[in-house]
Amino acid sequence: MKRIAAIVIAILAVSACSSPSSAEPTELVLLTHDSFAVSDATLKTFTAETGISVTVLQGGDAGSLVTQAVLTKDNPTGDVLFGVDNTLLTKALDLFVPYESPALADVNPSLITDPRVTPIDFGDVCLNYDKSAFETVAPPSGLDDLILPAYANMLVVENPATSSPGLAFLLATIAEYGEDGWEDYWTALLANGTVVAPDWETAYYANFTGGGGTGSPIVVSYASSPPAGVIFAEEPIDEALTATVTSNCFRQVEYAGILKDSEAARKLVDFMLSKEFQEDIPLNMFVFPARIDAALPTEFEKYTEVPSNPLTMDPAVIDANRDRWIDEWTQIAVP
Repeated sequence: MKRIAAIVIAILAVSACSSPSSAEPTELVLLTHDSFAVSDATLKTFTAETGISVTVLQGGDAGSLVTQAVLTKDNPTGDVLFGVDNTLLTKALDLFVPYESPALADVNPSLITDPRVTPIDFGDVCLNYDKSAFETVAPPSGLDDLILPAYANMLVVENPATSSPGLAFLLATIAEYGEDGWEDYWTALLANGTVVAPDWETAYYANFTGGGGTGSPIVVSYASSPPAGVIFAEEPIDEALTATVTSNCFRQVEYAGILKDSEAARKLVDFMLSKEFQEDIPLNMFVFPARIDAALPTEFEKYTEVPSNPLTMDPAVIDANRDRWIDEWTQIAVP
Protein backbone atom coordinates (compact mmCIF):
# COMPACT_ATOMS: atom_id res chain seq x y z
CA MET A 1 0.00 0.00 0.00
CA LYS A 2 2.81 2.37 0.93
CA ARG A 3 4.57 1.46 -2.31
CA ILE A 4 1.44 2.24 -4.37
CA ALA A 5 1.03 5.58 -2.59
CA ALA A 6 4.66 6.47 -3.28
CA ILE A 7 4.24 5.67 -6.98
CA VAL A 8 1.08 7.81 -7.20
CA ILE A 9 2.87 10.73 -5.52
CA ALA A 10 5.82 10.39 -7.90
CA ILE A 11 3.51 10.36 -10.94
CA LEU A 12 1.69 13.46 -9.71
CA ALA A 13 5.00 15.23 -9.12
CA VAL A 14 6.25 14.45 -12.61
CA SER A 15 2.94 15.57 -14.11
CA ALA A 16 3.05 18.85 -12.22
CA CYS A 17 6.60 19.56 -13.38
CA SER A 18 5.83 18.74 -17.00
CA SER A 19 2.48 20.54 -17.20
CA PRO A 20 2.66 23.43 -19.72
CA SER A 21 0.24 25.50 -17.65
CA SER A 22 2.55 25.41 -14.62
CA ALA A 23 5.77 25.95 -16.55
CA GLU A 24 4.80 28.46 -19.23
CA PRO A 25 2.92 31.75 -18.86
CA THR A 26 -0.14 32.33 -21.03
CA GLU A 27 0.07 36.08 -20.38
CA LEU A 28 3.10 38.27 -21.01
CA VAL A 29 3.88 41.85 -20.05
CA LEU A 30 5.80 43.85 -22.64
CA LEU A 31 7.61 46.79 -21.06
CA THR A 32 8.23 49.61 -23.50
CA HIS A 33 8.47 53.37 -23.97
CA ASP A 34 5.65 55.82 -24.63
CA SER A 35 6.37 55.93 -28.37
CA PHE A 36 5.63 52.23 -28.87
CA ALA A 37 2.68 51.60 -31.16
CA VAL A 38 1.44 48.72 -33.29
CA SER A 39 -1.90 47.99 -34.90
CA ASP A 40 -4.40 46.25 -32.62
CA ALA A 41 -4.71 43.38 -35.07
CA THR A 42 -0.99 42.64 -34.92
CA LEU A 43 -0.81 41.58 -31.27
CA LYS A 44 -4.16 39.81 -31.67
CA THR A 45 -2.53 37.69 -34.37
CA PHE A 46 0.20 36.67 -31.92
CA THR A 47 -2.44 35.67 -29.36
CA ALA A 48 -4.45 33.75 -31.94
CA GLU A 49 -1.34 31.86 -33.08
CA THR A 50 0.09 31.06 -29.65
CA GLY A 51 -2.71 31.41 -27.09
CA ILE A 52 -0.51 33.95 -25.27
CA SER A 53 -1.96 37.37 -24.49
CA VAL A 54 0.24 40.46 -24.28
CA THR A 55 -0.21 43.43 -21.96
CA VAL A 56 1.73 46.51 -23.05
CA LEU A 57 3.10 48.52 -20.12
CA GLN A 58 4.59 51.87 -21.18
CA GLY A 59 7.09 53.61 -18.92
CA GLY A 60 8.07 57.04 -20.23
CA ASP A 61 10.93 57.64 -22.64
CA ALA A 62 13.72 55.14 -23.32
CA GLY A 63 15.91 56.54 -20.54
CA SER A 64 13.16 56.25 -17.94
CA LEU A 65 12.32 52.77 -19.18
CA VAL A 66 15.87 51.53 -18.71
CA THR A 67 16.24 53.22 -15.31
CA GLN A 68 13.08 51.54 -13.99
CA ALA A 69 14.14 48.17 -15.39
CA VAL A 70 17.51 48.46 -13.63
CA LEU A 71 15.82 49.36 -10.33
CA THR A 72 13.52 46.32 -10.57
CA LYS A 73 16.16 43.93 -11.88
CA ASP A 74 15.64 41.37 -9.09
CA ASN A 75 11.88 41.37 -9.57
CA PRO A 76 11.12 42.45 -13.16
CA THR A 77 7.74 44.03 -13.81
CA GLY A 78 7.62 42.60 -17.30
CA ASP A 79 8.65 39.55 -19.31
CA VAL A 80 10.11 41.29 -22.37
CA LEU A 81 11.46 44.82 -22.70
CA PHE A 82 11.41 46.70 -25.99
CA GLY A 83 12.83 50.13 -26.70
CA VAL A 84 16.38 50.26 -25.36
CA ASP A 85 18.55 51.76 -28.08
CA ASN A 86 22.27 51.78 -28.79
CA THR A 87 22.80 55.03 -26.87
CA LEU A 88 21.66 53.28 -23.66
CA LEU A 89 22.36 49.64 -24.48
CA THR A 90 25.31 48.93 -22.20
CA LYS A 91 23.31 50.10 -19.18
CA ALA A 92 20.70 47.44 -19.82
CA LEU A 93 22.56 44.39 -21.15
CA ASP A 94 22.87 42.67 -17.78
CA LEU A 95 19.09 42.73 -17.41
CA PHE A 96 18.49 40.31 -20.25
CA VAL A 97 18.55 36.56 -20.75
CA PRO A 98 20.60 35.58 -23.83
CA TYR A 99 18.44 34.50 -26.74
CA GLU A 100 19.17 34.37 -30.47
CA SER A 101 16.01 34.16 -32.54
CA PRO A 102 16.04 32.01 -35.69
CA ALA A 103 14.54 35.05 -37.45
CA LEU A 104 17.85 36.90 -37.06
CA ALA A 105 18.81 35.27 -40.35
CA ASP A 106 16.51 37.81 -42.03
CA VAL A 107 17.81 40.85 -40.12
CA ASN A 108 20.29 43.41 -41.43
CA PRO A 109 23.60 42.02 -40.03
CA SER A 110 24.88 45.49 -39.18
CA LEU A 111 22.14 45.83 -36.55
CA ILE A 112 23.07 42.68 -34.62
CA THR A 113 25.32 43.40 -31.66
CA ASP A 114 24.89 41.09 -28.63
CA PRO A 115 23.07 37.76 -28.00
CA ARG A 116 21.23 39.32 -25.06
CA VAL A 117 19.26 41.69 -27.28
CA THR A 118 17.39 41.43 -30.58
CA PRO A 119 17.30 44.36 -33.04
CA ILE A 120 13.72 45.23 -33.94
CA ASP A 121 13.94 48.54 -35.79
CA PHE A 122 16.24 51.43 -36.60
CA GLY A 123 15.94 55.14 -37.26
CA ASP A 124 18.41 57.72 -38.45
CA VAL A 125 18.68 61.08 -36.70
CA CYS A 126 19.34 63.56 -39.48
CA LEU A 127 19.09 67.21 -40.37
CA ASN A 128 15.68 68.06 -41.85
CA TYR A 129 14.96 71.26 -43.72
CA ASP A 130 11.94 73.26 -44.83
CA LYS A 131 11.96 73.12 -48.64
CA SER A 132 10.26 76.50 -48.98
CA ALA A 133 13.19 78.21 -47.25
CA PHE A 134 15.70 76.89 -49.78
CA GLU A 135 14.14 77.69 -53.13
CA THR A 136 16.88 80.18 -54.05
CA VAL A 137 19.74 78.94 -51.85
CA ALA A 138 21.07 75.41 -51.51
CA PRO A 139 20.16 73.48 -48.36
CA PRO A 140 23.04 72.34 -46.14
CA SER A 141 24.85 69.25 -47.36
CA GLY A 142 26.13 68.19 -43.94
CA LEU A 143 27.51 69.25 -40.59
CA ASP A 144 30.31 71.41 -42.03
CA ASP A 145 27.83 73.77 -43.68
CA LEU A 146 26.00 74.59 -40.44
CA ILE A 147 28.81 76.80 -39.13
CA LEU A 148 28.98 78.89 -42.32
CA PRO A 149 27.55 82.44 -42.36
CA ALA A 150 25.09 81.40 -45.09
CA TYR A 151 23.28 79.21 -42.55
CA ALA A 152 23.38 81.58 -39.60
CA ASN A 153 20.31 81.55 -37.33
CA MET A 154 18.77 78.65 -39.25
CA LEU A 155 19.25 75.59 -37.03
CA VAL A 156 17.38 74.32 -33.97
CA VAL A 157 18.76 71.33 -32.04
CA GLU A 158 17.55 69.46 -28.98
CA ASN A 159 19.31 69.41 -25.63
CA PRO A 160 21.24 66.11 -25.42
CA ALA A 161 20.69 65.96 -21.67
CA THR A 162 16.91 65.78 -22.10
CA SER A 163 16.30 64.51 -25.62
CA SER A 164 17.11 61.26 -27.43
CA PRO A 165 17.59 62.87 -30.88
CA GLY A 166 19.55 65.63 -29.18
CA LEU A 167 21.93 63.05 -27.74
CA ALA A 168 22.16 61.27 -31.09
CA PHE A 169 23.09 64.55 -32.80
CA LEU A 170 25.76 65.25 -30.18
CA LEU A 171 27.16 61.75 -30.77
CA ALA A 172 27.14 62.41 -34.52
CA THR A 173 29.32 65.48 -34.05
CA ILE A 174 31.70 63.55 -31.79
CA ALA A 175 31.88 60.67 -34.28
CA GLU A 176 32.54 63.14 -37.10
CA TYR A 177 35.04 65.51 -35.44
CA GLY A 178 36.55 63.36 -32.69
CA GLU A 179 37.47 64.14 -29.11
CA ASP A 180 39.84 66.87 -30.25
CA GLY A 181 37.38 68.70 -32.47
CA TRP A 182 33.76 68.37 -31.40
CA GLU A 183 33.85 71.07 -28.71
CA ASP A 184 35.28 73.62 -31.14
CA TYR A 185 32.60 72.63 -33.63
CA TRP A 186 29.83 73.23 -31.09
CA THR A 187 31.32 76.55 -30.08
CA ALA A 188 31.17 77.64 -33.73
CA LEU A 189 27.71 76.13 -34.20
CA LEU A 190 26.23 78.05 -31.28
CA ALA A 191 28.04 81.24 -32.30
CA ASN A 192 26.31 80.90 -35.68
CA GLY A 193 22.91 81.37 -34.05
CA THR A 194 21.86 77.78 -33.38
CA VAL A 195 18.85 77.52 -31.05
CA VAL A 196 18.69 74.80 -28.36
CA ALA A 197 15.23 73.38 -27.54
CA PRO A 198 14.49 71.10 -24.57
CA ASP A 199 12.92 68.29 -26.64
CA TRP A 200 11.98 67.15 -30.13
CA GLU A 201 8.36 68.32 -29.91
CA THR A 202 9.41 71.88 -29.05
CA ALA A 203 12.12 71.95 -31.69
CA TYR A 204 9.92 70.56 -34.46
CA TYR A 205 6.58 72.21 -33.78
CA ALA A 206 7.54 75.49 -32.06
CA ASN A 207 10.85 76.38 -33.78
CA PHE A 208 11.03 74.53 -37.10
CA THR A 209 9.21 76.35 -39.87
CA GLY A 210 8.58 73.06 -41.66
CA GLY A 211 6.63 71.83 -38.64
CA GLY A 212 4.57 74.99 -38.23
CA GLY A 213 7.00 76.77 -35.91
CA THR A 214 8.86 80.02 -36.33
CA GLY A 215 12.48 81.00 -36.79
CA SER A 216 14.39 77.86 -37.81
CA PRO A 217 14.18 76.27 -41.28
CA ILE A 218 16.58 73.47 -40.26
CA VAL A 219 15.97 71.00 -37.41
CA VAL A 220 17.52 67.86 -35.96
CA SER A 221 14.89 65.19 -36.60
CA TYR A 222 14.60 61.82 -38.38
CA ALA A 223 14.98 60.47 -41.89
CA SER A 224 11.34 59.34 -41.58
CA SER A 225 10.00 62.82 -40.72
CA PRO A 226 9.16 63.87 -44.33
CA PRO A 227 6.70 60.98 -44.94
CA ALA A 228 5.16 61.61 -41.53
CA GLY A 229 4.50 65.18 -42.62
CA VAL A 230 2.65 63.91 -45.70
CA ILE A 231 0.61 61.33 -43.80
CA PHE A 232 -0.49 63.69 -41.03
CA ALA A 233 -1.03 66.81 -43.16
CA GLU A 234 -4.32 68.56 -42.36
CA GLU A 235 -5.07 68.79 -46.07
CA PRO A 236 -4.02 66.02 -48.48
CA ILE A 237 -0.67 66.71 -50.16
CA ASP A 238 1.24 64.70 -52.74
CA GLU A 239 4.69 66.11 -52.04
CA ALA A 240 6.68 66.30 -48.82
CA LEU A 241 7.18 69.86 -47.59
CA THR A 242 10.41 68.92 -45.82
CA ALA A 243 13.49 66.95 -46.84
CA THR A 244 16.35 65.11 -45.17
CA VAL A 245 20.09 65.70 -45.37
CA THR A 246 21.35 62.13 -45.57
CA SER A 247 25.00 62.79 -44.73
CA ASN A 248 26.26 62.80 -41.13
CA CYS A 249 23.13 61.08 -39.79
CA PHE A 250 23.42 59.01 -36.61
CA ARG A 251 21.80 55.59 -36.57
CA GLN A 252 19.69 54.58 -33.57
CA VAL A 253 18.80 50.90 -33.23
CA GLU A 254 16.03 49.71 -30.91
CA TYR A 255 16.26 46.31 -29.28
CA ALA A 256 14.07 43.82 -27.43
CA GLY A 257 15.38 41.70 -24.57
CA ILE A 258 13.96 38.95 -22.38
CA LEU A 259 13.69 39.83 -18.67
CA LYS A 260 12.00 36.59 -17.54
CA ASP A 261 13.09 33.52 -19.46
CA SER A 262 10.30 31.39 -20.89
CA GLU A 263 9.31 29.80 -24.15
CA ALA A 264 6.45 32.28 -24.32
CA ALA A 265 8.84 35.23 -24.07
CA ARG A 266 10.99 33.77 -26.85
CA LYS A 267 7.91 33.39 -29.02
CA LEU A 268 7.09 37.06 -28.53
CA VAL A 269 10.60 38.11 -29.57
CA ASP A 270 10.33 35.83 -32.62
CA PHE A 271 6.99 37.41 -33.48
CA MET A 272 8.45 40.91 -33.24
CA LEU A 273 10.78 39.83 -36.06
CA SER A 274 7.96 38.34 -38.15
CA LYS A 275 7.12 40.08 -41.41
CA GLU A 276 3.67 41.00 -40.08
CA PHE A 277 5.06 42.84 -37.06
CA GLN A 278 7.99 44.32 -38.97
CA GLU A 279 5.82 45.70 -41.75
CA ASP A 280 3.50 47.23 -39.16
CA ILE A 281 6.33 49.28 -37.63
CA PRO A 282 6.87 52.15 -40.12
CA LEU A 283 3.40 53.72 -40.09
CA ASN A 284 3.02 53.31 -36.33
CA MET A 285 6.43 54.27 -34.94
CA PHE A 286 7.94 55.95 -38.03
CA VAL A 287 11.14 53.96 -37.93
CA PHE A 288 12.45 51.29 -40.26
CA PRO A 289 12.09 47.53 -39.77
CA ALA A 290 15.14 45.46 -38.94
CA ARG A 291 14.22 42.72 -41.43
CA ILE A 292 15.82 43.24 -44.80
CA ASP A 293 12.84 41.66 -46.62
CA ALA A 294 10.12 43.70 -44.89
CA ALA A 295 8.18 45.82 -47.37
CA LEU A 296 8.02 49.55 -46.72
CA PRO A 297 4.80 51.55 -47.13
CA THR A 298 4.43 53.68 -50.24
CA GLU A 299 4.95 56.90 -48.28
CA PHE A 300 8.34 55.71 -47.03
CA GLU A 301 9.39 54.59 -50.48
CA LYS A 302 8.37 57.90 -52.03
CA TYR A 303 9.29 60.55 -49.47
CA THR A 304 12.34 59.35 -47.57
CA GLU A 305 15.78 57.92 -48.18
CA VAL A 306 17.72 55.63 -45.87
CA PRO A 307 21.23 57.07 -45.35
CA SER A 308 23.75 54.81 -47.02
CA ASN A 309 26.61 55.48 -44.61
CA PRO A 310 25.25 56.65 -41.23
CA LEU A 311 27.51 57.49 -38.33
CA THR A 312 27.61 54.95 -35.50
CA MET A 313 29.45 54.44 -32.25
CA ASP A 314 30.22 51.42 -30.07
CA PRO A 315 27.57 51.30 -27.28
CA ALA A 316 30.33 50.64 -24.74
CA VAL A 317 32.11 53.84 -25.80
CA ILE A 318 28.85 55.76 -25.49
CA ASP A 319 28.23 54.34 -22.02
CA ALA A 320 31.75 55.13 -20.82
CA ASN A 321 31.63 58.75 -21.99
CA ARG A 322 27.96 59.80 -22.24
CA ASP A 323 27.72 61.69 -18.94
CA ARG A 324 31.05 63.44 -19.44
CA TRP A 325 30.17 64.48 -22.99
CA ILE A 326 26.82 65.88 -21.86
CA ASP A 327 28.50 67.79 -19.03
CA GLU A 328 31.08 69.23 -21.42
CA TRP A 329 28.37 70.14 -23.92
CA THR A 330 26.41 71.88 -21.15
CA GLN A 331 29.44 73.99 -20.24
CA ILE A 332 29.63 75.15 -23.86
CA ALA A 333 25.90 75.69 -24.43
CA VAL A 334 24.98 77.04 -20.98
CA PRO A 335 28.05 78.98 -19.81
